[in-house]
Amino acid sequence: MTKVPVEFKKGGTLALRKGMEPLQAFHAEMNRLFDRFNEAFGWPTFGRLFDAEPMWPALGPFTGTAPAVDVTEDEKGYLITAELPGLEEKDMEVTVTGDALMIKGEKRAEKEEKAKNYYVSERSYGAFQRTFPLPDGVDRNAIGATFAKGVLTVTLPKTAEAQKEQKKVEIKKAA
Repeated sequence: MTKVPVEFKKGGTLALRKGMEPLQAFHAEMNRLFDRFNEAFGWPTFGRLFDAEPMWPALGPFTGTAPAVDVTEDEKGYLITAELPGLEEKDMEVTVTGDALMIKGEKRAEKEEKAKNYYVSERSYGAFQRTFPLPDGVDRNAIGATFAKGVLTVTLPKTAEAQKEQKKVEIKKAA
């Protein structure tokens, strides 16, 4: 016999999440209970059976939104890094057009799940695009990109003139 753990809230009431109505909280709690019951037997959740939730939550960052990036600057240039798990070099493109740098890509995934009592076949596609304005002083001919272990790194070196133009500003104590 499989044991399904059940969590009870103190006082026998459902814990309401911020902005959640009592009926919504009850509905969410019931869904959670049924899903935990099904998972205990190795069955898919009701949401998966009726296409209410994706099979691969890892695709979330690529379904309609662009992945987060880090942009840093030092005396020699700028560095843009983006985490793109599950992608390969052929799935993305980095272009410079005028005063803009664009990173775009597409992730495609297919999954087939068979068990004694069910069969699920899903396909998921997600595209993203991020555009960055190029600051003055970037050497557009020396921009480079590398991709390793799911991380895209784009280097935007500054021109020699831009590196010389930097000056330290003295900070004075306010009166």
